[in-house]
This record gives sequence, C-alpha cells and structure tokens, in this order.
Amino acid sequence: MAVIGGGAAGLAAAIFTARQAPDRRIVVLDGAKKLGAKILVAGGGRCNVTNRVVTPEDFCGGSRHIIRRVLAALTVEQTTAFFREMGVELVAEEHGKLFPTTNKARTVLDALLGEADRRGVSVYSSHRVTELRRHDDGFHIATTAGMLRADRVVLATGGRSLPKTGSDGEGYRFAQELGHSLVPVTPALAPFVLANDFHRPLSGIAHDVVITVRAAGVKAVHVRGAMLWTHFGVSGPAVLDISRHWHRARHDGRDVEVAVNLMPGQDFNTTERQLLELADAKPKTLVRKALARRLPARVAAAVLNQLAIDGDTLMTHLRKDQRRKLVGGLTAWPLPVRDSRGYAHAEVTAGGVPLSEIDARTMASRTCPGLFLVGEILDVDGRIGGFNFQWAWSSARAASTGLVGSLAASTTA
Repeated sequence: MAVIGGGAAGLAAAIFTARQAPDRRIVVLDGAKKLGAKILVAGGGRCNVTNRVVTPEDFCGGSRHIIRRVLAALTVEQTTAFFREMGVELVAEEHGKLFPTTNKARTVLDALLGEADRRGVSVYSSHRVTELRRHDDGFHIATTAGMLRADRVVLATGGRSLPKTGSDGEGYRFAQELGHSLVPVTPALAPFVLANDFHRPLSGIAHDVVITVRAAGVKAVHVRGAMLWTHFGVSGPAVLDISRHWHRARHDGRDVEVAVNLMPGQDFNTTERQLLELADAKPKTLVRKALARRLPARVAAAVLNQLAIDGDTLMTHLRKDQRRKLVGGLTAWPLPVRDSRGYAHAEVTAGGVPLSEIDARTMASRTCPGLFLVGEILDVDGRIGGFNFQWAWSSARAASTGLVGSLAASTTA
C-alpha cells in the first residue's frame, strides 16, 4: 500500500492503517527532502492541531452530511487521545484552539514521524510522484527515484496552498486521470491586498470587526473576528475566514464588494443613536475622542481624515450630514480588495475532488477501485482555528477503516 503525500493526512492515514494491519507493508512517498513543512509553519509555528468544538458548519465546500460522516470517524476527543498516545499533550487556548503544550509544531511532526517509524511505515522523502496509473495488477507509481507498484493508494497530496512547502496541485491531475472530476480550486484563508493606501499608516493594528462580502446573485456572507491592518492590506482571522467567499465569487464571474463594520454588533441606527446620546450627555467631547472609546485611536483618526471630518469638532457641533456620513463609514467601511495574497500565503485550498465521488465511510474512490482520498485534495475547507487539521485526522482515520476492510475482503476472497 502506498500513501502519496507525507503531510498531516498522509502520515495519519499510514499510522492508523499500520496500527490495524501491522503485517502490511506501507510506504509514504513525498517529493520534499524533509517532510511536514506545512505542519511546521501552521499556527505561527505552533501547530493548531484541532479545536475543542468541531462541527460540519465550520467547513465550506461539499455536503454537510458527508462532512459529518467523515468527522465522526475521529472525534476531537479521539484526536486528543491519539496525540496523547504519541506523547503530545494538547491545551486549549482562545476560541477553543488546541495546541501542543510545548508550543512547538516540531513536537507534532516528530510524534507523527516517530509513530510511523514504530509502526513499521517506510517513509521516503525526495520521492516526488510524477505518474500514477491503474493496471490489472494494481497501481504503477513513477517517482523521481524510480518505479513502485501498490495494490492500494491513498492520495494525500494536499492542494495548492503554500507551494513553498511542496504543494504543487499534482494530486488533482492524478485524481482526474483516474476518473475523478474537480471542483475548480481557489485560495482560501488568505490575506487581502488593498488597492489604496488607507491601510499603510495603520499597519500592525488589530481590532474586532464584522466583514461582509456581497456578490451579485448570492447571499451576503458576514464574518466577525479580529482584523489586522498590514503594509499590503488586511489580514487576521476575520479576513482569512471570509477570503474564500471573495475568491469563489470572483471565480464565478460575479461582481463582489467587501465592507467592514468597525462597530461590530451595531448597525447604522444603533451607532447613530449612541452618537446622539453622547452629544446630549457630553456635548463638549471631541469627535476623535468619542470614536477612540470604541476604536484604536489611529484608526479613528484615519477614518475622520478620509471622510474630511475635523476630529477636534465638538460632538454638539457635529452637523447631521457629517454625523450620518461618519456613521455610514463606521458601519460599512469599503475595503477596496484588489486581490488576495494568493496560494503563496493561503493556508488552505478551496475546491478539489467532490465529496460525492468518495464513500464517506471509507474515503474510497467511487470511480477507481483501490484508490482512497484524504485531506485537502477534497472539496472541503475549514475556517481558521484547527478545523482543517481535524479534517485531515478524521479523513485519515476513515480511510484506514476502508483500507483495512478492503485488505480483509481480499484475503478472504
């Protein structure tokens, strides 16, 4: 049996299968000289292994029903137990994110590689797969280090995100040549590049916002969370989570706009009422100081400057037209998104092999006997917070069940 791709999903699939079929020869093939580059850079080098609560609603892409079936193959509790068995304790942080107590992604990678070795899995780096063909006697696998043959293959090649880690999208080609279709892929969890210079003086400031993507012909998408102003535009959890929706709309040829509510939890009317109440209660308060109560001072100053409103104006002297222009800006500030930073900075790929083309219980291909697909190659992408790693672990566990079942069936046949 061969696993193509030595990332999170591939290593986990090999380990789970080896645990259940210890006498079976399992090889992991990867083109990189050193495995696990994407694991090592995840979570700022700390590796957000999973989340305390993971549901199908945390994902986009394929059928919620199929996602639920796959996630059930390995729950969060079972995931934490899996890592504990390998000597990695996890601790919960903000928003339920689970990290290794060492705060080092290397801990996670070393545990996976160590467990694979203990279970007799042969891991081959610098073995980039160039061709994958299905024949009567199994799969013929051409690599940069020679030819191999396998009776079963797990495609765990990932997508196109973070290509510097080795994700080149070749797995999509292999899947298509073996009969699968492909939902067009785009970057996801990617920062936005803005067209103007408004953001530049604000670089380094993070604050809570609601970002909205409105595209022609589809329902608007709203995401609340932290947004980080940067030298190139905006980043942060809220931006990363909503970026896939901007990309999908652009891919579909839809007109799309992005706006940010700088007063999360409030609409136009609520914000205007608060300003009017403040003007009545403290009429000599300066407008800039009033805004600085809710926004970082530099952001408040930038907004007022862009709207040509003097920040030293007393609240009682703020004209109605100025007030309404200010409220409109605060609750729907346009973000002139020129592009995202693309696959080079995207944490995951949206799109991929449709879930309808795999058996959710086993991750087995419905088009090619003996082929299994796990992880990012499938049309599933989770929001930020450990969800994509949980998809990797769960889909790998489901695949191991399918692999062991098929091995047992072939033995008794």
